[in-house]
Amino acid sequence: MAPGVRQLTVLGKFKPFGLIAEATDCKSPDESYADSYLYDLFDPELTGERDDADDGNESNFTRQREHELFIRDNCIIWSSGSRVHKRFTLSSPVIKACWSHLGRGRESFLCVFQIGCVTIYNTSGEVVSVPLMRTVNSIWPLPFGLLIQQAAEVTPSSHVPFSSVSPILGSREMLRQRKEVGTSSPQKLHSPVAHRDMPYISSHLILRDPLEEPGPTYVEERGKLNIMKDYDERTIWTSDHLPLMTSYNKGKMQHSVWAAEFIESNFEASASCSSGVVPDAVLPKRVSFRRIWQAKGAKKAASKVFLATDNAVPVICFLILEQKKLLSVGLQTVEINNEVLFDVKPDMSWSAPAIAAAPVVVTRSQVKIGLLPHLDIIVLSPENDLFLYSGKQCLCKYVLPYGLGESIGSGDGESAKTDTDFRDLKITGLSDAVLGCINLSVNHSQIFRCALTREPSSSLANDCIAAIGEGLRSDLYNLFLSLLWGDGHSDQQGSSIHYEWEALCNIFLGICQKPTAMHPKQPKPSSESSWEFLLSSKFHKTYSRFHSGITSINPLDLEGIVPLDSKTDSEDIPASSRELMVQSLDCLHAVYESLKMDNLRKQDLHNLAILLCNIAKFLDEKCYLDHYIRDFPRLSKTIGACTTLSSIRKPPNLFRWLENCLRRGCLSTNLDDLPDLIRRDGCSIVSWARKVVSFYSVLFGDKPEGRTLSSGVPCNIAPGSYSSNEELTILAMAGERFGLHQLDLLPSGVSLPLRHALDSCRESPPADWPAIAYVLLGREDMAQSVFRNFSSSKEFEMESNKNLISMSIPYMLHLHPVIVPSSLSESIGLENTKIEDTNSVDGSVIDGMEHIFNSYTQLRYGRDLRLNEVRRLLCSATPVVVQTSANPTISDQEQQQDQLWRIAQRTAVLPLGRGAFTLSTIHTLLTEAFTVPKLVLAGRLPAQQNAIINLDPNIKNIQELKTWPEFHNAVAAGLRLAPLQGKVSRTWIRYNKPAEPKAVHAGLLFGLVLQGYLHVLNLSDIYQYLTQDHESTTVGLMLGLAASYRRTMQPDIAKALFFHVPARLQASYAEFEIPTLLQAAALVSVGMLFEGSAHLRTMELLLGEIGRRSAGDNVLEREGYAVSAGFSLGLVALGRGSDALGSMDAIVNRLLQYLGAKEERSVLAPSHEDHRSAAQITDGNTSNVDITAPGAIIALTLMYLKTESEVIFSKLSIPQTHYDLECVRPDFIMLRVIARNLIMWSRICPTCEWIQSQVPEVVKNGISHLQDDMDDMYEVDVEALVQAYVNIVAGACISLGLRFAGTRDGNARDLLKNYALYLLNEIKPLSATPGNAFPKGISKYVDRGTLEMCLYLIIISLSVVMAGSGDLQVFRLLRFLRSRNSADGHANYGTQMAVSLATGFLFLGGGMRTFSTNNGSLAMLLITLYPRLPSGPNDNRCHLQAFRHLYVLATEARWLQTIDVDSGLPVYAPLEVTVKETKLYSETRFCEITPCILPERAILKRICVCGPRYWPQQIELVPEEKNWWNFGDKSDPFNSGVIYVKRKVGACSYVDDPVGCQSLLSRAMHKVFGLRTLGESNMLANSHRELDSDSVDHLVSTFSSDPSLIAFAQLCCDKSWNNKSDSDFKEFCLQVLFDCISKDRPALLQVYLSLYTTIGSMADLLVKSDSNVCDSLSISSLKVALAYNEAVSSGRLSSSGGFVQSIFLAALRKRCEEILNWSTELKISLRNYLTTEAWPDDEYNSKLQKDRIILSWYLKWFSVPSPTIIKAAVEKIKSKSKNSTSAIPLLRLLLPSTHISAINEIDRVYFFNSNETTVVL
Repeated sequence: MAPGVRQLTVLGKFKPFGLIAEATDCKSPDESYADSYLYDLFDPELTGERDDADDGNESNFTRQREHELFIRDNCIIWSSGSRVHKRFTLSSPVIKACWSHLGRGRESFLCVFQIGCVTIYNTSGEVVSVPLMRTVNSIWPLPFGLLIQQAAEVTPSSHVPFSSVSPILGSREMLRQRKEVGTSSPQKLHSPVAHRDMPYISSHLILRDPLEEPGPTYVEERGKLNIMKDYDERTIWTSDHLPLMTSYNKGKMQHSVWAAEFIESNFEASASCSSGVVPDAVLPKRVSFRRIWQAKGAKKAASKVFLATDNAVPVICFLILEQKKLLSVGLQTVEINNEVLFDVKPDMSWSAPAIAAAPVVVTRSQVKIGLLPHLDIIVLSPENDLFLYSGKQCLCKYVLPYGLGESIGSGDGESAKTDTDFRDLKITGLSDAVLGCINLSVNHSQIFRCALTREPSSSLANDCIAAIGEGLRSDLYNLFLSLLWGDGHSDQQGSSIHYEWEALCNIFLGICQKPTAMHPKQPKPSSESSWEFLLSSKFHKTYSRFHSGITSINPLDLEGIVPLDSKTDSEDIPASSRELMVQSLDCLHAVYESLKMDNLRKQDLHNLAILLCNIAKFLDEKCYLDHYIRDFPRLSKTIGACTTLSSIRKPPNLFRWLENCLRRGCLSTNLDDLPDLIRRDGCSIVSWARKVVSFYSVLFGDKPEGRTLSSGVPCNIAPGSYSSNEELTILAMAGERFGLHQLDLLPSGVSLPLRHALDSCRESPPADWPAIAYVLLGREDMAQSVFRNFSSSKEFEMESNKNLISMSIPYMLHLHPVIVPSSLSESIGLENTKIEDTNSVDGSVIDGMEHIFNSYTQLRYGRDLRLNEVRRLLCSATPVVVQTSANPTISDQEQQQDQLWRIAQRTAVLPLGRGAFTLSTIHTLLTEAFTVPKLVLAGRLPAQQNAIINLDPNIKNIQELKTWPEFHNAVAAGLRLAPLQGKVSRTWIRYNKPAEPKAVHAGLLFGLVLQGYLHVLNLSDIYQYLTQDHESTTVGLMLGLAASYRRTMQPDIAKALFFHVPARLQASYAEFEIPTLLQAAALVSVGMLFEGSAHLRTMELLLGEIGRRSAGDNVLEREGYAVSAGFSLGLVALGRGSDALGSMDAIVNRLLQYLGAKEERSVLAPSHEDHRSAAQITDGNTSNVDITAPGAIIALTLMYLKTESEVIFSKLSIPQTHYDLECVRPDFIMLRVIARNLIMWSRICPTCEWIQSQVPEVVKNGISHLQDDMDDMYEVDVEALVQAYVNIVAGACISLGLRFAGTRDGNARDLLKNYALYLLNEIKPLSATPGNAFPKGISKYVDRGTLEMCLYLIIISLSVVMAGSGDLQVFRLLRFLRSRNSADGHANYGTQMAVSLATGFLFLGGGMRTFSTNNGSLAMLLITLYPRLPSGPNDNRCHLQAFRHLYVLATEARWLQTIDVDSGLPVYAPLEVTVKETKLYSETRFCEITPCILPERAILKRICVCGPRYWPQQIELVPEEKNWWNFGDKSDPFNSGVIYVKRKVGACSYVDDPVGCQSLLSRAMHKVFGLRTLGESNMLANSHRELDSDSVDHLVSTFSSDPSLIAFAQLCCDKSWNNKSDSDFKEFCLQVLFDCISKDRPALLQVYLSLYTTIGSMADLLVKSDSNVCDSLSISSLKVALAYNEAVSSGRLSSSGGFVQSIFLAALRKRCEEILNWSTELKISLRNYLTTEAWPDDEYNSKLQKDRIILSWYLKWFSVPSPTIIKAAVEKIKSKSKNSTSAIPLLRLLLPSTHISAINEIDRVYFFNSNETTVVL
């Protein structure tokens, strides 16, 4: 058959958009380079993303669908349509650019080939440059990497890059002359495998990852594998879909096709490894090429190579210009060991004449052949004709539209050309094929962008053609294509979709009418009248389509129907045509059944039914014909009935299968009721019906077996656990991307079982489901949690967004981004953070705490003013109040200065508490300088009109006072930044660096590095900071370096730290003085860097530093240096005292010697002490225990932390005699108590008895007799006893605080508070005393300073226990202590530091953070809480003040906040927290109200959202001894402190309704809606009372956030409803609305209304003559709904109740039967139908039309089979049993699915006379 002729759709003249973008950018190139550019058009799928304009409609051929790469010189513009995506500017000219898949992800990279390098960009703009060591010809994309073809080792001048023919910038009509590749000396490369030392030269390299180096490729020759060295094999094409490469050998004049394969390299990698053991992940896979085809004879390389498809087989096409032909070679795939191998398919090669060709997607746009789309071929013949090929079959010829030349001439103003020239347009070339569009060059130097498919396209026609393509055999499909694209249907050039459908129908109708000659219909004789001519015109057809109404019959109905008398005998029909019609009927019937499942395509279903009726009648398929007429009864008047002997083939019926599945289960259904296409894997056209079938199958017992079910139906199931069929059904719906929108498209009855499954799983779904499954359930709270957990990857985030949107109804999509906590983002908008001066215009003061009020704190502390009070107590940016007389004298001024000095010391330590209070609560703006609140030490005189007084610099050294306080103030400012959440860059830190070193910047730097920001600095920046020789800067930098690189033993950082430890320097090193302050900081930094490593050499060094003799005049800081060395040694061996190296015994002995343990001296190891001479004191040969003991105790404590070592516990004994008490300093006894308890960790108990057990008997006895006669104790040092007692108690309290740090343990809190009140009462009697259990009168025998220090140590321990809780009782105590010291004049810098820290700890991080009790955190807390408080602002003798900030490293963000997923607002929600069993308590469950702080990860077992107002949610955890999850951690189950919750309908939030009085849903609904009886409604209407729509709207919105329910509530209360007479329907709507809201089932609204209106329309048909009912499809849906009701009542569907009220469905059944029994003519019509197979036939009798519809209802309702089947059953019964009076039992047996009422009627018709039996229907 000759190919048809079709016109091209010209989209317009083509011009690269890059030229327009250049003009927009005002970058006009030079005239000499005006044409020197490259461009490439490509499908956006090549980049791994779809364009926004792509809505899935393959007929959308606008320029928006295509993307473009435009290259000029060193610039690349990536655009789509008129939108520029990216602009790339490179350092050298671009030679070639292509997209390639690199790495393991699905993302594509833009690879740009330049001289000497390949620059790689990802889609987000990140860039990597890969240097090229040798001269390279070109680059080529492969599916798994980038192929790089190297040049041979020839003279550079004679080497020119090979001409590219790649579809990526390869064959273009507008190519510029490429510049020669620069000279690059060849470099020998070495193999990374076995022969590593032998040089190799590979002609082709492969780059598989942007971060790797290009590797060699191999070639398989004669069973051996060799490095590919054939430089003559010039690559001319590669595929980015399949691993294929083509090359051309000029010397052999040979084309070759190569298949790229992966081969293992285990043996070679093992040979290169000395141990021979290499992990599997490290073993590289090599790429080898295998030649699968070669052909000789071409003098030149093929000008173009591309992939296409031929009969579902991929082919490689070679365009050989010298021979003017297109050569195609078929491919085949072989699967061996789960690997796909490619080979050439024998006997499948063909050629066609061509001078240009390209692959296009035209005929089967929705079909894929493996990874390839179905690619047709557009060919330009040597005669300049354009042909479309599908494989080797030529389908049609394309021509340019008539009149295109005139439009060109008039548009361009080329008047010189004649009309004849324009009419003689000839196609001279084609290029830039993307999907269904190409560029055509004509002979007038014009380029047009043309589409090969008309638009718009009919979705029904596309579905039918695709179904035929997937269902027919290849030979029959080729026959169908020839008919579809032939001359007979090329005249339909209308733009309406009806013409496309008519053209498809004409193909089949032509076979039906003239089967022997399939030619276009002959025109009618010219003798027809004008009226007949008008009726037959296309205008009349088009007008009738748009003005005949939806219920009218399509004009095609009458045109293409075969008259009964013109029927051709089947003997005259060619076998191929009849077989084509038979198989087409099956394919189109599958589409027909699939369309029944879509409510929005009923018109398409009607049109398809008309065509199927004609085909069924042509094939004498009576059952099929009857099937279609039952759906659309009005077709019977035009189709008629088959008169010849027909087959009794039973058509598949999807509704029947669904109904049987509900009644008997999936395994008992008849698979013949399913069309074959539904069970075929990969069939996309009927995927809608396939999905529904698979869901029903899974719901009723079918089990998955790989990608298919046991019944053979394909089904994709999402990953996740399941314990019931309902849960598996949800996973199947999620796997098939079948969302709520798709569920609404199903018929109501069909959707009911699926909605039932969703409803039954909504309460407690498994926790490991994907987010889209939770969206299906309406559990957006759980979906949001899953989505945020995995949204760190941009690729995943974009894909997840698309999936979630597809699963959710657009107006129901609740997964909008929620900004929590607001402190992380809302504070960015605060203008207060931008003020650089505290003297603001509006009088407000910037104190560094203005951002603390956020959503979290408002919920947690919103009912009181404690945060305001904390802010007031910790504010250091305002002058403090100084109380003086109104008329000051000279003495008063001195008093003011004294008072101001004492208050200034308190103000100086406030930043320590403020840093803890505001820890990690804000982000910074990278574009602005970071400001530090001012530290104001001035005073304010209220008695003198708030006059400001400053400290007198002549009395005190103010600068000395402010050095370290300014440091602490800046640290507090730096600690506000959240750790690693804001993108703080190196540039930003350097931007805030002052010109001269200052304590402020030093503190800011320290605060930043404690949060982990120092990673952005490089070594040169660190060196610049260290060379400033600024003490506080160096201290902060060293500690920060150690904190940032903690536990890493980073060599470069270690060198910088050891430089400040003189003992580590070599003896030949030039001596210089390093301040002891820096040495102490360096020691602790070394310990943090080597934490937990037990590095022996470092431990020996630190051990010697503890006992090092003084080496300078500054001997006052020796104790602090020794303590720092002890801290460092303990950190290096943290918790490893029992499992470290064998030399630990010697280290322990030395430490015991430092403690003064005499019995151990004989076994000590040789001394490592530094014997450098001291300047002022001499220590002698033994250690100075007063200096070394604290450091040794601390070292032993950390080394044996939590080890329960009895040996060390006994060595650190508490003095048991009076003599020992006098030999040991009381503060050392405190350290020993702390050490013993931290070692014996499990013995610490929060009881008073445990604390008393720490006190030796000698101390207890002495303390108990304090009130007795003191004469008996004249030989006892009472002061020593009392001091020992106070220090032991303080040490025990500190141990208790560390043991229960951050736990908020009530027993520990009460115990510590009682001891604090006890000491406070001893210092100054109070009204409230803790009781009589404590000894009295100890203040007489101990100095007040000791009592004060012990009191504040207990206070700070109490705050550590209650960290982050904001406990009011503890806060009141702290506030009292602060005011007490200030009023009594006992202000001390150290004690005020303790109060400030305690206040900050109590509100740590604004209540969002707390402390951990793991080993590392305990070590940092012990350093922070070291019980030696400073005496002044510059006191660093015993403990460096910068160490007080190391608590930051012990904090964890264990806060948890609940967010309402619908409103996006934080809410209160009750949680049930379960902690595992410990030695102190069994497994415990307790309740918390969010926002709250959770227990530690080591004991946390389960979190449950409980309570009646929110949907339950459970998070199961595995208790692990690990740190809390960091921000952004993918494994964090709490989404960085957020749980999303969903409020149940009928309940308000706890914020709006704390008590629950507003949640009385039923009373409120009845009150507002006034649900009454019909009579009461009528009375209400008569009294002109109307429902208040505002109140209904408010009430519904209160209980439900569903927009559809709110809109429906407004509609129900609209005033226009009062004018309607159907009060029953109004009452029904109100009841439905009530049911939807009370059960939180918005989908019920659609189901109820659909079922109700179905019965209503049936009833209307009986009483009205103008009813619009024209089909009986709703009966099938209603029957499925009733079958669902039976499945629920019988227990086949597990649930406490049905989704729809069973009484409502029962009422529908009863009403439907009443309607069918009401008709009087039904019995007559049924008798005629059963006997003569005739339907009531009178086109002009509306009553008979009504009878046809009622008859179809009856037949479908009672499942009456086709008359042909009934007659066969009757004949069988009569032949077997002639004497039976009733055949009902046998009919019941032969027709099992038919209702008994219909059985009775059949029995009456065929076996009894009408006057003998009365049958009631």
